[in-house]
Amino acid sequence: MLPALIHDYGIIGNGRSAALVSLSGSIDWLCWPRFDSPSLLAALLDRDAGGHFSITPTAPFTSTRAYEDDSNVLVTTFATADGDVRLTDLMPVMSEEDKTTTLFPEHEILRVCACVRGRVELRLEFHPRPDYARRAVPVRATNHLGFRIEDGPRLYTLRADRPLAQTAPTDVEGRFTLGAGERATFSLAFDHAGPAVLPPLEAADDTVARTVAWWRQWASRCTYDGPYRPAVIRSVLALKLLNYAPSGAIVAAPTTSLPERIGGDLNWDYRFCWIRDAALTVSSLSDLGYEDESSAFFDWLLHSTRLTRPALRVLYDVFGGDPTAEETLDHLQGYLGSRPVRIRNAAAGQLQLDGYGELVEAVAEMCRRGRTLARETQAMMREIGDFVCAHWRDPDQGIWEPREAPSRHTYSSVMCWVALDRLLQLHRSGFIRRLPVDKLERERDAIRADVERVGFNPALDSYTQRLGGDTVDASLLLLGRYGYTSPADARMRGTCRAIMDRLRAAPGLIYRDETSLPQAEGAFGICSAWVTEHLASGGGSPAEAEDWFRQFLGYGNDLGLFAEEVEPTTGAALGNFPQAYSHVGLIGAALAIEARRRVELLTGPAEARPQPAREASAPT
Repeated sequence: MLPALIHDYGIIGNGRSAALVSLSGSIDWLCWPRFDSPSLLAALLDRDAGGHFSITPTAPFTSTRAYEDDSNVLVTTFATADGDVRLTDLMPVMSEEDKTTTLFPEHEILRVCACVRGRVELRLEFHPRPDYARRAVPVRATNHLGFRIEDGPRLYTLRADRPLAQTAPTDVEGRFTLGAGERATFSLAFDHAGPAVLPPLEAADDTVARTVAWWRQWASRCTYDGPYRPAVIRSVLALKLLNYAPSGAIVAAPTTSLPERIGGDLNWDYRFCWIRDAALTVSSLSDLGYEDESSAFFDWLLHSTRLTRPALRVLYDVFGGDPTAEETLDHLQGYLGSRPVRIRNAAAGQLQLDGYGELVEAVAEMCRRGRTLARETQAMMREIGDFVCAHWRDPDQGIWEPREAPSRHTYSSVMCWVALDRLLQLHRSGFIRRLPVDKLERERDAIRADVERVGFNPALDSYTQRLGGDTVDASLLLLGRYGYTSPADARMRGTCRAIMDRLRAAPGLIYRDETSLPQAEGAFGICSAWVTEHLASGGGSPAEAEDWFRQFLGYGNDLGLFAEEVEPTTGAALGNFPQAYSHVGLIGAALAIEARRRVELLTGPAEARPQPAREASAPT
């Protein structure tokens, strides 16, 4: 098999897990039943040993693909000299009403091939390799229920309406030819061991139609109607694919160990939920009209953090638990030889103080939108205030979580300021009772004095990555967003200039910090979106914001999906894929442009105005 590049993949899913499908029709990543479950297919991380499920023409071909409009149903078209075939890939999803009348397995991948011109021979290869390819589990052929893999409590079933054969103890393969108008259907299903509920393959067309309808109806709820709607819709659909529906959690990405540097060791497991990602996602979903999803995610956020209060973990699993210790899989070669392959993430044990501000800001955001806080949540907020007051001077690993000794980061200090400032706002608005106001005001003001004294470097005319330092990082662009200062403030304008001078990687791209260059990392996706948001929010002109944003959008793949990073010279995707953080940033940038446009429609073009932090309105 030829290696596929990160940007050659599309994603399908059902709100519980996801699969990555290559441009050549190979499913190279699948973890069932959860995002963080051991993989069944992992050719993404080892082309030879990882396992795959491919459907590909036997003759030379070219391929194009697209999602069915406003859905997560992926259609790949193979063009050969003798004919064309459309391959439709999906994980079925249904409305609650449909679930009461339709048989369906716990998890399923449906693959439907349709010949639209001439005649085409195709090859199917199903080479499952359970548990990250650590164990060989035999495939068993049955008379009527297809091919089955019984892996402890997990039962996998492959069915087809074309002849397939077992070619090895763990492999199933087949060849079949389709003429114009002919179709072939394949189903890979998962259930916990026991009788599997398997709908007939003849119902595939109806399942595809229901799934497309479900996605389109969900996408139609998006309230954004600006000029970048296609990109925003694709981003919110990607976020929905990363949503673990039973709990409301949203994982950072569905993959592990896709490298930030090819051949290097910057390979991490992102199949978990980070506090800062969660807080930003709550805001994005709310801004787009998805109140049910944002509310469910908010409830997950409060549940998860309540379990460890007042200290917060950096990340949680989809049920709010603490992932077990990080482990390396030394038997896998890694994506294009990038090792080690890691499962789980040791960053869970770090101190990242910015998460406290992002959590409290998310709480304030939901209160602004009409939520009230239960007594236990109010108590948790008071405890968080006490924790921040006691620990804001502590060194931490910061937003970029390097695996090195902690230090004092300017962004972390500012987010501690945000935590105390928002708690005071919530108190003034009646959402939190019995807050020690004098203490919080005193510590909040002390944080500001500290940041302004040693977090700004006059020689650079910029805020700095570390207090007392002389380097910058892209997170400083967010100081205006959180109301610490105005994007139009002179110090923020100087900071933006320093960031662009030192971190600009290519048109529309910046690095996250100054260590990215010697480490040969890619440019960080969400940081490029932050440039747009800063410019649109008063740090520049609308034209500058839109010009930068259009350039950034050009780095998505042909499906409009973004990885964590972009290699600036080639535009290739790097890091885990697709990345929630990048798509949240895209949404925020588009909304900032639209907000600026509406202001100028009402007031006419004007110099940027300072934007004070928003107050939470009192509950009714």
